[in-house]
Amino acid sequence: MKTSNPVLARLGQAAERERAAGYAPAGPYGQPGYGQPYPTTAGAYPAAPPAVQPMSIDDVVVKTVTLLGITGASATAAWLLVPDALMGLAWIGALVVGLVLGLVISFSRMANPALVIAYAVVEGVLVGAVSKAFESLYNGIVLQAVVATFGVFFLMAILYRAKAIRATPKFVRGVIAAMVGLFAVILINLVLSLFGFDTGLRSGGPLAIGFSLICIVVASLSFILSFHEVEEGVRMGLPQRYSWTAAFGILVSLIWLYFEVLRLISYFQGDD
Repeated sequence: MKTSNPVLARLGQAAERERAAGYAPAGPYGQPGYGQPYPTTAGAYPAAPPAVQPMSIDDVVVKTVTLLGITGASATAAWLLVPDALMGLAWIGALVVGLVLGLVISFSRMANPALVIAYAVVEGVLVGAVSKAFESLYNGIVLQAVVATFGVFFLMAILYRAKAIRATPKFVRGVIAAMVGLFAVILINLVLSLFGFDTGLRSGGPLAIGFSLICIVVASLSFILSFHEVEEGVRMGLPQRYSWTAAFGILVSLIWLYFEVLRLISYFQGDD
């Protein structure tokens, strides 16, 4: 089956190769799985090879909730256990490691649950460190940001379900281009800030508010891409473990949206 989404096309090709090769892990006690040679001793019939289980929407929901639970637990642990003196180091370390893991997962041709779970743990540390810093400055801001983030997520799910927003090829290309452009700007701004340059994108002024609003809109629209990928993945019959990849995409968008909402709220909190 054809799809206009390059990510789904890549995963679909990998899934086709797996089905052609007859993929399945070895069974208990070392007996071979699907695609491996079966013993054919006289008078013995080989067991029917297990089929590759296709993923379902329920699989993605379960994996997404699991990743959110892991991220939340990791964030709580970082908030409570990491000393304030080491929070900056934890923030930088989690940012770098999370970026590397995210790129590896995004460009990998195989779904890797272990890497996705590791990403959730690392991002949880980042979320915990950043959230504690903001909460120390603005009491109650974390709860407000969490409520707003999930409110936007469920709103986009409703709009997608009602087909009010459709993931047309043009829409997909536009959102992907906007995401790439914004990530490049954020990365450049971060590097410049490390050298003492202030571009105004994160200073709390009108430019910063406008930039955060743009990021929030694009992050919200990225959920439509994730929902579409899940729907198309189920239709294409991708193997069940690719539900981890789909859940990873939703988690990335949720974390990005949370950070942007957190920043935007802080701009209106003043210095109290």
